[in-house]
Amino acid sequence: MLGLTWMQARYTPFSPSNSEEFTSASRSVKPGLIASGIVSAWTWAATLLQSSAVAYKFGISGPWWYAGGATIQVLLFAQLAAKLKLNAPNAHTWLEIVGTRWGNIAHGIFLFFGLATNIIVSSMLVLGGSATVTDLTGMNTIAACFLIPIGVAIYVVAGGMRATLLCDYTHTTVLFAIIFVFTFTVYATSPKIGSFSKMHELLTSVAEATPVPGNAGGSYLTMRSKNGLIFGVINVELIATVFNDQAYWQRAIASKPASCVKAYLYGGLAWFAIPFIFSTTLGLSAVALRGDPDMRVLSPADVSAGLPAAAAAAALLGKSGAAALLIVLFLAVTSATAAELIAVSAVLTFDVYKRYVNPLANEAQIMRVSHLMVAAFAIIMGLAGLIFFYIGVSMGWLYTFMGVILGSAVVPIALCVTWKKANKWGCIGGAVVGLVLGIMSWLIATATLNDHAINVTTSGGDFEMLTGNIVSISLGGIISLASSLIWPEDFDFDTTRAINSPNNTTRHPKTVEAEAGIGDEVKEGRASPSEKGSDGLQPAVHLGLTGKDELDPIALQKAFRFAAWSSVILLVIFIILIPLPLFFAQTIYGVKGLAAWVTIGIIWAFLSAFTVVIYPLYESRVALTMVARGVIKDLFSRGSGRYTAPSGVAYL
Repeated sequence: MLGLTWMQARYTPFSPSNSEEFTSASRSVKPGLIASGIVSAWTWAATLLQSSAVAYKFGISGPWWYAGGATIQVLLFAQLAAKLKLNAPNAHTWLEIVGTRWGNIAHGIFLFFGLATNIIVSSMLVLGGSATVTDLTGMNTIAACFLIPIGVAIYVVAGGMRATLLCDYTHTTVLFAIIFVFTFTVYATSPKIGSFSKMHELLTSVAEATPVPGNAGGSYLTMRSKNGLIFGVINVELIATVFNDQAYWQRAIASKPASCVKAYLYGGLAWFAIPFIFSTTLGLSAVALRGDPDMRVLSPADVSAGLPAAAAAAALLGKSGAAALLIVLFLAVTSATAAELIAVSAVLTFDVYKRYVNPLANEAQIMRVSHLMVAAFAIIMGLAGLIFFYIGVSMGWLYTFMGVILGSAVVPIALCVTWKKANKWGCIGGAVVGLVLGIMSWLIATATLNDHAINVTTSGGDFEMLTGNIVSISLGGIISLASSLIWPEDFDFDTTRAINSPNNTTRHPKTVEAEAGIGDEVKEGRASPSEKGSDGLQPAVHLGLTGKDELDPIALQKAFRFAAWSSVILLVIFIILIPLPLFFAQTIYGVKGLAAWVTIGIIWAFLSAFTVVIYPLYESRVALTMVARGVIKDLFSRGSGRYTAPSGVAYL
């Protein structure tokens, strides 16, 4: 990654020494790479481990509810991405929009929700990653908690957002390759399973010995799973982990306005295949191999920690299987960790430091603080993961708990960015009241259902978590919407469109050189400003900022409508039209049904791999050619391959 960052700075106009490039990749990334970044950022440790754990507990319904419930969150976010480009195209964070529209009180409250999301998500990444690394290698858990985020912080500091996206792409490529290895091993070549019929036979045998509570016939081969359905409802309500998380806004900010919606729809649909086929493979294998001499016995704590996938990989392929899972987990955790680090760095830099500490901060100060915040949050990630580990909170518990704490802010955030009538105090009240009553209802449900015993074990039950999740997100939405309909505002989004707008800025060249170091770049040949206006001021290209000439309000509004219709239609398909008829049918699938189920997953995975692995290479062919040409020139004449900006242009 450090090498790719060096090549980017040398052979392209994009240098991570520029704050816009560091935090938003100059808002110039094409949809294929953004889609790949979305897939990678959304592939947490939980994507691989928790999805396999729910497959282990509930059978084939688990993979569907995990993949479908989480996919629609990204698809729905496409609407916010479109509105972001329309209403605040140059914002660095979603919190800048909140602060500009509603002031410091609202900004501070939603800053809590934003940072809480980042801390909880990061803790879950570290918990899942460290638990599996310890299980497979014996590494000390404390060491694993800190080595994961600190190692990732090194290349994030060096390369910023674009390096993170390039890292996402390489990780996604390897991730799909290893998933295909596991899939074809289990269903084609393994002497322990090796076919659909053998998998069906083993799953049927286990179900006869230990039926699954709440499943039709106690079978693992049915969508009729009551606990699976409860998990699905909880999973859908974890939409806060997308809407509240700057990491997903960051990718919308980094994308080109014309292709933003396309990137999120591509990324969401491509991501579905990863947890679905991975958990249908290793989660079900962990069930099928019960009693096998190479398969370790899994306790409920092991399942909650997400270890069925690790146990199945080791049983199927021995040390090579454990190593492959360790690689795929490392790639997933580091990609998502990088996304969280750069996201929190942007929030702390622009929404804390620049807003409250030093509003007149120059380019050098912003870059220095951005780097420091990456390093600081890497340490905080390790500490948070360690704290949760020692108090006995597992990745599975934290995953279902997130919606209780974060869910009440989902609707207020969406209304702030998309609806001019959203009421400030109603949205603030909805977020706060939803949070308080969500926690209260969760604790009351825990006490009621467990003879007044409240601890980590009792509070993590399905019904307890479901209660807290529903109350939190529902009350936040109801209060926000009701107050906005009764006391509507009439906000002018031109105010947020002016955030960091380059069209309002004219700067003297000496100021530019002092703040951005352009003078040094001119000396190096990266820029040669020569044209001046009649007033003697230097015209400048604001690298990374979106000018009015790049924004087409009609096209962006059309993109929003397309995102709204397509995401809602896909939500209905994923959550209602496909799973619910299968749930009520109570069908237990035979060998052909299982074969069709897995084959559809494999085909989807291949299409996903084409979308986020092959397509980004095609759309970036010009940039790849530029880099290759520069490398070749340097080989034959040292220094001749360096990128040189066109004369008369100064980058700000």
